[in-house]
Amino acid sequence: MLDILEAFFSEYGYAAVFLVLVACGFGVPIPEDITLIAGGVISGLGHTNVHVMNLVGLLGVLVGDGMMFLLGRRFGPNILKVRFVSKVMTPYRYAQVQEKFAKYGNWVLFVARFLPGLRTPIFISAGMSGKISFWRWLAMDGFAALISVPLWVYLGYFGAANKDWLLEKAHQFQYGLFTLIGIGAAVLFYFWWRKRQRRRFFYAKREELRRKRQR
Repeated sequence: MLDILEAFFSEYGYAAVFLVLVACGFGVPIPEDITLIAGGVISGLGHTNVHVMNLVGLLGVLVGDGMMFLLGRRFGPNILKVRFVSKVMTPYRYAQVQEKFAKYGNWVLFVARFLPGLRTPIFISAGMSGKISFWRWLAMDGFAALISVPLWVYLGYFGAANKDWLLEKAHQFQYGLFTLIGIGAAVLFYFWWRKRQRRRFFYAKREELRRKRQR
């Protein structure tokens, strides 16, 4: 996949990288990280400027993700009737997304950038809910993109001359990111659980006081 994207991007430059990243936002099964790495590789080979490529990468991922969010906002639950959406938003994935929103709230929008299989369903669901403003979504996804996009683009840039080293480091970074996400999710779950326990304790005490007054 990396070699195919590298050849395509070398031929058509920034526009090709941007369009492929937008397609990734629509759930097209092309790995976003490999796309960004390929963009960095052609910069390392002298076809493009790496800093401009980084900006193109940021714009591409935000436009692709944003279109999914806005389609969910515009059409609501009716968007699930659209053919390509129903393929991405399967009942199982929809249930997964709802569960993650219930547990982690808006932070799931940040984590979604690092979850390829759930990214598109999460952004569509966020738009469908009507509870999350576009600017809040943009802040969460934009913050995550500022971490992930430069990581992959500059990795491709510095590893352009050594593909074996590049792929090895890409796998290491992927494992590292998943580990950090897992730790972060565990921490968020702990604070959510503690908050829930405190709320239960508060309501139990209030109910106990109410019963004592009634006596």
